[in-house]
Amino acid sequence: MVINGKRRGRGSTHRVDNPFESQSYRAETEFLNWQLKNGENPLADEATQWISVEAKSIVNAVNSPDIGHKWSLNPYQGCEHGCSYCYARNSHSYWAMDAGLDFERKILVKENAAALLSKHLEKKSWQAAPIMLSGNTDCYQPLERHLKITRQCLEVFLAYGNPVGIITKNALIERDIDLLKKLAAKNLVQVAFSINTLNEDLRRPMEPRTASVKRRLAAVKNLSQNRIPVKVMIAPIIPGLNSHEVLAIAKEAHEAGAIDINYTMLRLNGQVAELFKSWLQSNFPDRLHKVLNLVAETHGGNLNDSQFGRRMRGNGAIAEQVKQSIELARRKYFKNTRKHRYDLSQFQRIQKGQFRLFD
Repeated sequence: MVINGKRRGRGSTHRVDNPFESQSYRAETEFLNWQLKNGENPLADEATQWISVEAKSIVNAVNSPDIGHKWSLNPYQGCEHGCSYCYARNSHSYWAMDAGLDFERKILVKENAAALLSKHLEKKSWQAAPIMLSGNTDCYQPLERHLKITRQCLEVFLAYGNPVGIITKNALIERDIDLLKKLAAKNLVQVAFSINTLNEDLRRPMEPRTASVKRRLAAVKNLSQNRIPVKVMIAPIIPGLNSHEVLAIAKEAHEAGAIDINYTMLRLNGQVAELFKSWLQSNFPDRLHKVLNLVAETHGGNLNDSQFGRRMRGNGAIAEQVKQSIELARRKYFKNTRKHRYDLSQFQRIQKGQFRLFD
C-alpha cells in the first residue's frame, strides 16, 4: 500500500472529479506502489501556478442573510493556503478544475481587480457600502506578496472613501498597515483574523500554508496597537477537533487586542465532504468516525446544511454547547465591546482622469 497518502504542505490528498466534466480521476494503488518501488514519488508536490484572467466585473452581491455584509471582492480564485475544510473549494469546478489539489495549486489571478473596483465605485447607481475582501478565498494568500493586487484595491478604497472589511489567516496583512491606519482613521476598515486553534500540531496539517498561530496573534496585536479594529473569527469550529478551544482562543484574542469574536460551525458542502474525509483519514484516522458523526449531529444527521439562518451555526445539543461557550467567552473577555460602525459619509466619487493609479 502507498504510505498514508499525505502530501506535505497541501490540505488535499488528491484530485477529485469535476461534476461538470465527463472525465474522472482514479488513483490506481498498484501503479502508485510501482512508482514508489522504482524511485518515483507519486505524491511529490507540484509548484503552485498562477493564471491571469481578465475579469469583467469584480464586486459581487452577497445574497445570504447569514453573512454580515452585502458585497464582496475576490482578487484571487483558488487559494494556496490549502485549508482542508474550505467551503470555497467547490467553486473551482466552474473553471474546469477540481476542488482538491487544483484549488490549491492553480490560482486564478484577477490582475485588473483594482481598476474594475474604481470603475464600479464610479457608477452613479453605487451607494456607499462596506465591501468584503474576500468572500471566497484569502486576499492575503502567498501570491499577494508579489502581485500586490489586494494592496492596490486598498488604495482605491482609501481614494474613494468607501468602507472595506478584510478577513484573512495570513500575517502578510501587516505589510499594508500604512494604508489600514489611514482607512481606520476615517472608520473605513475592520479586519477579521481567522484563528480556530492554538495547537500547531493541528493547524499545520489542517491549514498548511497559513501563518502560524503565534504569527496571527502577533498580527492581531500589531494592528490593534495601530488602532485598526480587529476581531477574531473562530471558524470553523469542528466538534471533536477544536471545539474545546473556544475559551482559550477568546482569551488569547482578547489579550492581543481583538475587539470581538465570532464563529461558524463546520459544514461539508459538495465535494468538500469527500476531501475532508480523506484528510481526516490521512492525519487523524483515530478520530475519523467520531468527528464525522459529531459534524452530522450538528446538521440534523447530514454533513452539510444549506438552510439560511441555520447552516453557519448548526443545531442540536452540540451546536448549543458551542453557542453557550461563545456567549460565555464574550461575557468574560469582551463584555465592554461596542459594535464597529463604518462611516459611509466619507465616500466620494473622483472626477474622470483624476485617479492615476492604473494609467
